[in-house]
Amino acid sequence: MIDALEAIAAEVGKTVPQVALNRLTQRPTASSVIIDARGEDQLRHNLGAVGGMLSAEQIAQLDRASAVTAPYPHFP
Repeated sequence: MIDALEAIAAEVGKTVPQVALNRLTQRPTASSVIIDARGEDQLRHNLGAVGGMLSAEQIAQLDRASAVTAPYPHFP
């Protein structure tokens, strides 16, 4: 997952945390994303994640990188 985040961050010119936060805001199952900051600088950095910076293919790439198989008994 980290490798995929790093590659996409380089493509879009953002940092890994900004890409990760942006991906979370675009998840259909996430109704809200709460960000925390230790100071104004970190808050401004986190706010750099706002907007539609990721393409559908980039989101699909991150989804594939983070996919896990549910453990037994859900999937034998």
